[in-house]
Amino acid sequence: MTSSLPVLRVLHEDWADPGLPLPRYETAGAAGADIRANLPADLRESGITLAPMERRICPTGLRVAIPDGYEMQIRPRSGLALKHGITLPNTPGTIDSDYRGPLGVALVNLGAEPYVIHHGDRIAQMIVAPVVQVRFQIVTELDETARGTGGFGSTGRA
Repeated sequence: MTSSLPVLRVLHEDWADPGLPLPRYETAGAAGADIRANLPADLRESGITLAPMERRICPTGLRVAIPDGYEMQIRPRSGLALKHGITLPNTPGTIDSDYRGPLGVALVNLGAEPYVIHHGDRIAQMIVAPVVQVRFQIVTELDETARGTGGFGSTGRA
């Protein structure tokens, strides 16, 4: 399925770099489109350093118009997580269809060493997915299932 998503570069802010690529799928089978850091002009040379356990919002320089009935999920990039401990503290982050502000990605460094995010680095991936809103209804009992009330770890190992 191919659809389009309206994207607005945050050009009213004097530091946003319109030369960075839009989010894109890096392979034909990719589920997520990579998002890049769009740093203010005064940080482009030095980057943003995330100390171990530090959290920070990294700007993308983008705003989007997500269609009604959809959400945008922001997820970590597996290579950054495995190699450096860079992930999202609220993964997946959800961007609602009625939000029109600038996209920022909340990052955390779970690694043992400081990590530098450079201007233009791929920092996360986005997935646009359908959303179903339900009506909540109080009932007196729930239907039975084979699993029943078994919770965490109740289905065994492996």
